[in-house]
Amino acid sequence: MASDFEGKKLVAIGGASGMGLKTAQNVIEKGGSAVIIGRPGQKLDDAVANLSRSGSAYAIAADLSNWEQVVEAQRQLVQSHSDATLLVNSAGFFLPKPFLDHEVADYDSYHDLNRSTFFLTQTVVRGMIAGGQGGAIVNVGSMWAHQALAVTPSSGYSMAKAGLHALTHNLAIELAGEGIRVNAVAPGVTDTPLFAKVFPPDQLKGALEQLSGLMPLGRTGTPQDLASTIAFLLSSESSWTTGAIFNVDGGIMAGRN
Repeated sequence: MASDFEGKKLVAIGGASGMGLKTAQNVIEKGGSAVIIGRPGQKLDDAVANLSRSGSAYAIAADLSNWEQVVEAQRQLVQSHSDATLLVNSAGFFLPKPFLDHEVADYDSYHDLNRSTFFLTQTVVRGMIAGGQGGAIVNVGSMWAHQALAVTPSSGYSMAKAGLHALTHNLAIELAGEGIRVNAVAPGVTDTPLFAKVFPPDQLKGALEQLSGLMPLGRTGTPQDLASTIAFLLSSESSWTTGAIFNVDGGIMAGRN
């Protein structure tokens, strides 16, 4: 797979941690470079510094809930990174809450993230089309876009991720003629910082162990589990695959323990 990423540039939206960061590491280790879009702060700085030890990595600081910062991120992408031909949309957060407890601010937080993802993707795609070399996009959706779990009521999150799945199908059709493939992964329960925000620190391990019991393969996923599939979908190994939603979920969509 080394030749697939040699000299290619990845934009990783939400790439300062978790599966987005692992994907960036995989691309850089195979000879590519990565642009990490993440919230301003030490986590983004540290991620890019660590990636830079292996190759070329760049930071674009943007809070995706702040539209002005998203517009500035678009400007930086156009100015400095219009040569990117790989994109992973891995930004996300997961705050389970019963449907009747949702407030407008909860809904808007998911809407704002989807809006930012939509238009940052548009900016990257314009560069891909102008470059004429095609490209590959992988969206990080979710198992929760396919089904609900009573233990984690997630109507707002599920609605948002289902929208990302729908965007995957639409862009796959619209961009096929430009040589741009668009796929998605739908993770099951994965041990990433996303879940660290759901449970108190002293409860996190126990909660993940409880959820892992639902998985036919008997464990939660790791960022590398997802990054391996994402790298495959970004590479020429999947050159005849577009519009697909890959369940990377320990088997839970096939059935539960």
